[in-house]
Amino acid sequence: METVSIVFAEKQKVEVRKQSFDANLGPTEILCAAISSLISTGTELQCLRGVFDPDTNWSSWVQYPFHPGYSMVAEVLEVGTAVQHIQKGDRVFVENAHTQFFKTEAEHAVLLPKEVSAEQGVWINLSKTTQLGVRRAELFLGETVGVIGLGLLGQLVTQYMYLSGAKEIYAMDPAESRVQLVWDKPGIHRLAMDAGKAKEQIAEQTKGKMLDVVFDITGHPAVLAQATQLVKPLGRVILLGDTATPSVQGMGRNVVSNSVSILGIHAQMNYKGWHHPEMADLFLHYILQGRMDVNPLITHRFSPLEALQAYELLVNNRSSAMGVLFDWTQLREES
Repeated sequence: METVSIVFAEKQKVEVRKQSFDANLGPTEILCAAISSLISTGTELQCLRGVFDPDTNWSSWVQYPFHPGYSMVAEVLEVGTAVQHIQKGDRVFVENAHTQFFKTEAEHAVLLPKEVSAEQGVWINLSKTTQLGVRRAELFLGETVGVIGLGLLGQLVTQYMYLSGAKEIYAMDPAESRVQLVWDKPGIHRLAMDAGKAKEQIAEQTKGKMLDVVFDITGHPAVLAQATQLVKPLGRVILLGDTATPSVQGMGRNVVSNSVSILGIHAQMNYKGWHHPEMADLFLHYILQGRMDVNPLITHRFSPLEALQAYELLVNNRSSAMGVLFDWTQLREES
């Protein structure tokens, strides 16, 4: 069977390839046709850029040719003989690369409710990553929180923080376009500036107390030191952005003197009894209940055949885009 795939052939080189694969199913597998997939902008641009310190997760993971993507909603075309909870015609979320047709183990697929659109469902993977960050923070009711970096993950963390009962949320990003996508709700302070410049304003608004928790979601090596300046003594800094160049990352001058905790969390983790299927189910409940909303975060849609243009947009002007989707149904219309 032939499939269209998006491939990083080498550093800074995007290709759309037709490839063959064996579509014969094992008893526990399903065959899928892509409907929509979401570009994880921070991660995928770092993979495309290809600049990593040696002996990091990045350097061992990204090997060219590299197949990017892990946020896919697809239609089930066939199911293996032992698959019972998924049927032909169902829509499922799968952590699969950007490709038109593929097969996967049925246990790895999340069945989408009929009321959830494919464009909402593609956010499931990022919703789990951000849930893990929120759980790692172990927020107490009434704490004050900062979110540095308002890309895909920062937008979701801000929504989760609001649901979790944060007293005040300071959402920071130098790009005004990103700040404007943050919920305009009481208690959310939208700051179009970097964390270093935000320090004075946060100090003034908190009367010098500073923040209980700060999330660094940028992956930029310079931001961790800025984040540690924004928390109060015994405050927590949550690292959701994994820098590809830790050799130039500093933690700041006050970490020991202020007893600051720096807490990392990886997307593949489970945390204190919360596993990935339960976290996906919780996100879907929030979407169905209207307590979270990802629709306004979708800014661009491309045909997979326009992959080069999509990544060029992100490389050249990343702040102009947020949720960038590949609409795989366009391939059906074009064929």
